[in-house]
Amino acid sequence: MNTNLANDNVQIEQILDAAKQLSISYLQQLDERPISIDQPSHRLPLLSNEGLGAIQTQQLFEKEFLHNIIASSGPRYYGFVTGGSTPAAIAGDWLTSVFDQNTQNAKGNGDVSAMLEMHTVQMLLQLFSLPNVFMGAFVTGATMSNFSALAVARQWFGKQKGYDVALEGLQPGINIYTSVPHSSSVKSLSMLGIGSKNIISVPTLEGRECMDVNALKATIEKFPDEPFILISSGGTVNTVDFDDMEETAALKKQYNFWWHIDAAFGGFAACSDAYKHLLKGWENADSVTIDNHKWMNVPYDSAVVFTRKEHAILQVQTFQNSNAPYLGNAFDDFNYLNYVPENSRRFRALPVWFTLMAYGKEGYKNIVETNIEQAVAFGELINQSDEYTLAAPVRLNTVCFTVKEDNGRKEKIAAVLAELNKRGKVFMTPTMYKGMSCIRAAFVNWRTTREDVDIAIVELNEVFDLLNTL
Repeated sequence: MNTNLANDNVQIEQILDAAKQLSISYLQQLDERPISIDQPSHRLPLLSNEGLGAIQTQQLFEKEFLHNIIASSGPRYYGFVTGGSTPAAIAGDWLTSVFDQNTQNAKGNGDVSAMLEMHTVQMLLQLFSLPNVFMGAFVTGATMSNFSALAVARQWFGKQKGYDVALEGLQPGINIYTSVPHSSSVKSLSMLGIGSKNIISVPTLEGRECMDVNALKATIEKFPDEPFILISSGGTVNTVDFDDMEETAALKKQYNFWWHIDAAFGGFAACSDAYKHLLKGWENADSVTIDNHKWMNVPYDSAVVFTRKEHAILQVQTFQNSNAPYLGNAFDDFNYLNYVPENSRRFRALPVWFTLMAYGKEGYKNIVETNIEQAVAFGELINQSDEYTLAAPVRLNTVCFTVKEDNGRKEKIAAVLAELNKRGKVFMTPTMYKGMSCIRAAFVNWRTTREDVDIAIVELNEVFDLLNTL
């Protein structure tokens, strides 16, 4: 055995203790750590012949790279939709690496990871008040969740047309109806060979990002007997607008289509009594995307795809490993590698299981409702500002706003964000809404407080004043 490897094996307690101390130090200083770094500095070491051993390697990392690690898991990172990590989720993720399971067969000899994944899926269904008609599987993120669901939808479409996509390949003619899809859905269509040009864009309601159901009906009626795939938004990225789930569920009784809901972070509205009505009817969908490393606040990477159990055969047809006899019969023995794209699967369910068991329904209700309150408060402060204004109402946890001045708005937004993010206290991202340059701030972190909201406003105002003096 390699000398360093043998020594590290003997010193595993010291190695983990060093990692633990670094972790504690990082988390305790998270509020003060910069949220972005303008010009990261580091020296890239060469690969040595003998190696350094684990403890010296961590010391090298701390010297050369630690100062460049940003607080993206901190309370004032409002870019994209990035949650932090709850203490329980961190513990579960650490143990995921220690246990190093390849989660596959629920009947495996001695391997409980697949069984625990199935149990975690059931708890997620309970959290979202979804019925037991769904099965679920963990994947890397919303992109792979959308990809997996739409892959099964593609197989379903082939069946409607009398051919097996998995065996015979894709044939032209799949229509995708949607209004404001997330980019990951469009990317998934590209990867699946369906092509983004097959998206038929359904108009939205006036001043909204949600689908106009009457316009959808009119679109369907052009070819009422043709099967199609419908992608609904369970919370759009810019304004967290929701397609009408009840109306769409009613359409399922009249027309033949696969209904997929991208509820990557908006699905967590189901945790709140005050907002769960936004998802009323989503239990009738064929598939649903949920992203765990967003509002669930577990470490990257983690998401789940829900599909109806009645589509299990289609799912296995899509992802089966039929040419590997040593893996068993894809249709007789439940094995996760026959239900999702990955053959090698990290034990992603464990951090989710830990955090669900630790904080329960009430814990997530509190996180969701607190973040929504923060978003509403931030939106009110934006509207009271002399420099900024809301571009759309605050519907849930994301605030879409812009500068009041029309002239040179695009350039002004770019300058504001460049300076804001360079200062390192607050991080936000640009967006386009109804053709207008905007800024968006997403509140999904359990650590965020009202004080963090106030800091964001102060930073925005100071940046605007600074730019006006230049």
